[in-house]
Amino acid sequence: MPSIRTLSLCSAVSLLLSGALGSPAFAEPFVFTAIPDEDQSRLRQRFDKLAVYLSKELGVETKYIPVKSYAAAITAFRNNQVQLAWFGGLSGVRARFLVPGSQAIAQGYEDQAFVTYFIAHASTGLKSSDGFPKDMAGKTFTFGSKGSTSGRLIPEFHIRRIFKTAPAMVFTKVGFSGNHSKTIALVQSGAYQVGAVNFKVWQNQLKAGKIDTAKVSIIWKTPPYPDYQWTIRGDVSKRWKAGFIQRVRDVLLGMKDPDLLASFPRKSFVPASNIDYQPIWDMAKQIKLID
Repeated sequence: MPSIRTLSLCSAVSLLLSGALGSPAFAEPFVFTAIPDEDQSRLRQRFDKLAVYLSKELGVETKYIPVKSYAAAITAFRNNQVQLAWFGGLSGVRARFLVPGSQAIAQGYEDQAFVTYFIAHASTGLKSSDGFPKDMAGKTFTFGSKGSTSGRLIPEFHIRRIFKTAPAMVFTKVGFSGNHSKTIALVQSGAYQVGAVNFKVWQNQLKAGKIDTAKVSIIWKTPPYPDYQWTIRGDVSKRWKAGFIQRVRDVLLGMKDPDLLASFPRKSFVPASNIDYQPIWDMAKQIKLID
């Protein structure tokens, strides 16, 4: 008959093994990041709440790590420092190209038909128009981040389409603010006369009372395009068991918390696939943002 000591040892080994095979106390964390398209404090508030939600719904410890640039988000994904990322359209296609087998699994309801706002300081005299604002030529212009879809790729695509030349040849000065919140602030202050901004950030800032429409206003809205999405590495199932990608997709699509959704802000999340972002790849290739 086994001794009490032997039974205790067997129990300890059993507990260790069961922890290694799936107990949250022993499982390695599932890590995600997001492109820094807004103020970092706001991003931290949003994604820390999301990490709590994912940990609970997936049954796996989930952590959010911030990054300082769009390029850093892609690098972290490529190097497997993060396994899931909230990318823009351009950063997403770049990341999936670098990590074969990775998949776009969900996008915001609004991301199916995203738009960029061209905004202008009141001193320019530029007004809202259904047609492209050609009169902005000769003024100062700021994009968002160099790696942004809504703040760089899409506006540059249309500027080149209309003027048949690079932005540097159209404007007296071209800048890159780094994120959409800063673009709004720079144009509102008059530091730049015109800029391009993500429409969701504009709406969010307007709702928060941070935009003075007597100083800055929308002068043009681009045609719609696919933008933000959740992209996951294809090898996650090797670390968190078969079917993990579908589990993550289901949890994201099942997000119903109004407060959490409002923080993005999105009405809901809907299915996405890599092919949805072919237009982004094509535009980036056309204006040589992707070699």
